[in-house]
Amino acid sequence: MAREKLTGEARKAALGKLSGWSEVAGRDAITKKFVFRDFNEAFGFMTRVALVAEKMDHHPEWLNVYKTVEVTLSTHDAGGVTALDVQLAQAMDGVAGALG
Repeated sequence: MAREKLTGEARKAALGKLSGWSEVAGRDAITKKFVFRDFNEAFGFMTRVALVAEKMDHHPEWLNVYKTVEVTLSTHDAGGVTALDVQLAQAMDGVAGALG
C-alpha cells in the first residue's frame, strides 16, 4: 500500500472523494464523527472496521462514547495523510452506510 504523504493536487483530489471528512487543525490528519442509533450499532461499526483495518495493517485513532464514534486518520510513519487513510475512510463510510 502507498505510504507516501499526499500533497498538492493529489491530496486535494483524494480528499475530494470523501464525504463528511475534514482536515484536523494543526495536524496532518483527517477526521469524521459517526453517529449511530445506539451503542450496539456503534460497536458493530467498530468491530467491522477493525477487521478491515487489520487486513490493511492500518489502524485508526478512535473514540467511542455511547452511539458516537470519532475517528482520526493519519499514517504515522509517513507523517501525514496518505492514500491508505483515504482508502480506510472510504471503507468506514461503506460500513456505516450498510448499517444505516
